Amino acid sequence: MNENQPDTLPPEYFDHVYQANRDPWNFETSPYEREKYATTLAALPRPRYAEVFEIGCSLGVLTAQLAPRCGHLLAVDVSEAALAQARARCANLPQVEIRQLRVPEEFPRQSFDLIMLSEVGYYWSPADLARAADLLIAGLNPGGQLLLVHWTPPVHDYPLTGDDVHEFFLARTNENGPLRHLTGQRHETYRLDLLQKR
Repeated sequence: MNENQPDTLPPEYFDHVYQANRDPWNFETSPYEREKYATTLAALPRPRYAEVFEIGCSLGVLTAQLAPRCGHLLAVDVSEAALAQARARCANLPQVEIRQLRVPEEFPRQSFDLIMLSEVGYYWSPADLARAADLLIAGLNPGGQLLLVHWTPPVHDYPLTGDDVHEFFLARTNENGPLRHLTGQRHETYRLDLLQKR
């Protein structure tokens, strides 16, 4: 945990980031992001998922790549500036629903076969991460999968690191836990873990 910044980053933080730069993390152009998206999609063992929830869809770059494997994909973000770009990018993908939503304060009532948490968990405080984890696990159908992908180096204004997030979820894969660990990969600056609800 980052003792200098222990609180969840508010929506205003992301609004300011997107106002300063329409693609602040170079999702559209970065070879690193392209490779990470390919690795993320390749880690999914099923060719198709009926109900999918993507938390932190940002500009919708990964959303558009994931959509062909989804019956229905609910993609959410806290920043309306990012969502405007995601809506334009996914306009011709009828299975994609894009909505402004702040997890864990808000959470959809439906259940999912796949939940994707990519580059989001380290923005939460430890307490919000715990709340979100409970909601995510409850929101998975039996046998549903949770895919975690996060940057691992510390960032001075993020409450947690990617490793903090993954280790928190992996602690729920013990013998009596609600999840089991299917696969994991560690790359130079990010890690990926695929979990499944028991």
